[in-house]
Amino acid sequence: MRVWGIGVVLAAIFGLAGLSHAATPLAVTSCAGLAAQALPHAIVTLASDAPAGQLTACKIDVTAKPSPDSDIRIEIWIPEGAAWNGRYVQFGNGGFAGQISSKRLEAAAAVGYAVAMTDDGHQSLDGTDARWAVGHPQKVIDFGWRALKETTDTAKALIRAYEGAPPKYAYFQGCADGGREALMEAQRFPDDFDGIVAGAPAYNFTGLLTLAVNDVQALAQTQGFLDADALKTLEAGALATCGGDKYITDPDSCRFDPAILACPRGEWLAGCLTPGEIASAQAIYVGLGDGKTYPGNSPGAEAEPGAWATWITGPSPDQLDHALIFKFATGFWGGLVFGDANFNIMKLNVTGVHKAVATVAKVVDATDPDLSRFRKHGGKLIQYHGWDDPAIPAKGSIVYYEEVGAKLHEVDGFYRLYMIPGMLHCGGGPGPSGVDWLTTLRDWVEKSEAPGGLVATAAAPGQPVAPGAATQRLCPYPKRPTDGDRCV
Repeated sequence: MRVWGIGVVLAAIFGLAGLSHAATPLAVTSCAGLAAQALPHAIVTLASDAPAGQLTACKIDVTAKPSPDSDIRIEIWIPEGAAWNGRYVQFGNGGFAGQISSKRLEAAAAVGYAVAMTDDGHQSLDGTDARWAVGHPQKVIDFGWRALKETTDTAKALIRAYEGAPPKYAYFQGCADGGREALMEAQRFPDDFDGIVAGAPAYNFTGLLTLAVNDVQALAQTQGFLDADALKTLEAGALATCGGDKYITDPDSCRFDPAILACPRGEWLAGCLTPGEIASAQAIYVGLGDGKTYPGNSPGAEAEPGAWATWITGPSPDQLDHALIFKFATGFWGGLVFGDANFNIMKLNVTGVHKAVATVAKVVDATDPDLSRFRKHGGKLIQYHGWDDPAIPAKGSIVYYEEVGAKLHEVDGFYRLYMIPGMLHCGGGPGPSGVDWLTTLRDWVEKSEAPGGLVATAAAPGQPVAPGAATQRLCPYPKRPTDGDRCV
């Protein structure tokens, strides 16, 4: 019986045999020698061999300073010699960033990729903390887009120096703020990547964090808090209204009004909602400007672990500030907009903030629908979003997709959107959501195999699916799966 090593198994899973670099010449520069590599705005602080699974990779730490107040940390892993598959992948960050996931980079290098990631220009152990932005407008620019470009250019230069050749293909993959970064790459730097995966993108950053204030202010109204029982009532009501056992299978057609769950006048009973609870739920479902400025959350997973109680409501009325959207909104408005780490978002007038936030919006928002340069470059974009995402309302992805369509008219040749029923924020939830997005993108870029109907599994990408495990068919939006294998 042949026993496969982990590196071989991972290579088979991710289909990395597509490019052979057996004839790649020896590295022009040794790993240690990269420490002396001249870079426009950066210096290599460390370059040394490191184990990556069964491979050896050159691990490189870089500090970039494109402005006097910049301190952008970048980490790059490049597989040694013929172990490199000829591809470069840049990973996005999450939240307000501040850290680099070395483990994620190591895992990608272990299956042959040259990979890089940045902390977006500041260092923090708390991804909801934006105090670093107070008094540092250059760091806000680094976070918004500049750290991404520094990482791309630096990584490609060091790959060329070490491998003696540039990457044959370059990819970007990120979710949440990393999804915002992914769209930022397609909009601002359309020639840098051949393919981009944008998961649950927080692309309209200012709109999203205005929505967050709207939601927490609604929950703070008298009798407006949604406790655990109210969330269970909402989820049960949504499932009963829109169909589905564990999750709503066709969210796009769901029309759920929490008012149908109203308690009898003057009474409170288990399984019904008070007027204050209904008002809060309606505010969260509708979003800003009747859903036109920024759409609200979709119904169907309100009480799931890691859903509304984690992101929107917090555990109790006196602990609203424990909710993640409260923390992110406080960081954004206090740190990036008003320069006041003690700013109280409960006093913010969400209808009158457009002028105050305009300057920051130009830096951090990735809302430009003109992807014509990315299309002309030959780039391919896959965007995905969980319908039950409690952090970034899923309908925002539809808004952007339709804006691109209105601008460019034809997008199917380079842009596909997948909306995933039963999926929470970037993964998890009651619905199967595991898709190997990077391999799907590679097949489109390298083999011209445009993605159509995909099968999402309950397993993580690249992992075996247990017999009898749940799956669901995903179709490119706005198509829907039939009872068979077709998308119509």
